[in-house]
Amino acid sequence: MPQILIVEDNPRLSAVMKKGLAKHGLASVVAHDSDEALQQVQQDTFDLILLDLGLPGKDGWTVVRELSQQGKRPPILVVSARSDVNETIEQGQYDVNGYIPKPFKFHDLIAQVQKQLGKQGLCQPQLNPLPA
Repeated sequence: MPQILIVEDNPRLSAVMKKGLAKHGLASVVAHDSDEALQQVQQDTFDLILLDLGLPGKDGWTVVRELSQQGKRPPILVVSARSDVNETIEQGQYDVNGYIPKPFKFHDLIAQVQKQLGKQGLCQPQLNPLPA
C-alpha cells in the first residue's frame, strides 16, 4: 500500500486529508511542521509528500531543499493557498511534482495523488464516485 506524508500545520485540515485518503485505500502519516516532516522522512519511506508551504519554523520550500540535499526525495505535491506558487514551480526554482491550490476539492487532490502514484508504477486506488 502506498504511504503518503501529509505536512500540514492545520490539525483540522490534516485530519480531513488523512481520513479522505484512507477512504481511497491510501495510508498516510501527518507531520505538523517542517522538523517533524524531515524526521518522518528519515524514519520511514514515503511514496508521496503532500506539502503545505506555510509551516511554523522552516517553510515548505526549506523542506524541499533539505530533502533534495539528503537524497531522500519522494515526489512532492505542494498544497498551498499562496498565489505565486504555480509561477515559482514553472520557473523551476524548486523541484516539485505539482501544485494543488487551497481551498481544494477533495476529488482534485485524489486525482493528483493517483497521477503521481501511477507514475511510480504503484497500484492506483479507484476514485469513489462523486455524489450526484
